[in-house]
Amino acid sequence: GTRRPDGPVFGKIGAKEVLEAMKDHAHYNAPKQEGHGRGIAIGFWFNVGLDSACNISVNKDGTINLTEGSTDIGGSRTSIAMHAAEVLGIPVEDVNPTVVDTDMIGHTGPTAGSRTTFSTGWAAYEAAQEVKTKSIERAASIWDVDKDHLQMEDGVIYSKSDPELKMTFKELANQMSSTGGGISGAAAVNPSGVGGSFCGNIVDLSVDSDTGKITIERFTVVQDVGKAIHPSYVEGQMQGGSVQGIGWALNEEYFMGDQGSMNNTSLLDYRMPTTLDLPLIDTVIVEVANPGHPFGVRGVGEANIVPPTPAIANAVYDATNKRIQELPLSPGAVLSAE
Repeated sequence: GTRRPDGPVFGKIGAKEVLEAMKDHAHYNAPKQEGHGRGIAIGFWFNVGLDSACNISVNKDGTINLTEGSTDIGGSRTSIAMHAAEVLGIPVEDVNPTVVDTDMIGHTGPTAGSRTTFSTGWAAYEAAQEVKTKSIERAASIWDVDKDHLQMEDGVIYSKSDPELKMTFKELANQMSSTGGGISGAAAVNPSGVGGSFCGNIVDLSVDSDTGKITIERFTVVQDVGKAIHPSYVEGQMQGGSVQGIGWALNEEYFMGDQGSMNNTSLLDYRMPTTLDLPLIDTVIVEVANPGHPFGVRGVGEANIVPPTPAIANAVYDATNKRIQELPLSPGAVLSAE
């Protein structure tokens, strides 16, 4: 792959697929309203790996308790539970997650760097794999057969050669006490297979020629997420990151005093966008699996902060023929631009 400016070589990435999805989108192909500007841009952000740990224990009723140390921001509690459920072939409702428990598990890094579903999800995957292996071994002991002859799929353990040998994960869990005791798994990971994400924006906006005020009329975000573990949560991350990027582009600005202190130190003065400032943000999920993760996950949230600024600046140029080189694109900046 192509070498990034900071050194690492790209593995499989979805930049081309994002651009193709943008080109095919109804927004890009819609007639532009008179007086409006349209801009596009694509951005990139990497996600880090860092330490994550997870413990899983099996309950007698076939549910599992999952303990991990990451703070739930953006729905990671459910996404991490889904990693374990997928490995064991059980409903995600049968996973009881406990989050931010740093006393009971190994070291877990911060919820930052678009890493949580990637890294802590991987820890849950590995812990669930240990539970799966032990479950197969326990079934082999019960049936007095070689464990290599058994398989576990969709929450069922069965013999590859004898159709009579079959039991569900719940049935096995109910026999734990009488067949050798509890079943549990634990994992600590520091993954190196981090995969960056590419994100693109299409934005339509209007510019008031008298006041310089920019109004976002339509906004579409397209992102290669690798694998959307929980699609609606992924869409929320895409929308939230985009709003942060829009705020960076249009509103957010430091005003410094003569003594070097910041004058607008409260959210009353440091203007961030609200739902009243924005239209519904349309999302398009592109899935180009990250080869460095068991389920193909990439970091999602932060990549969406990158493209709104250039997309909005391009749309302002399209609407006004003014190329503004400073942030934010405030009414004053628009009016003073040549």
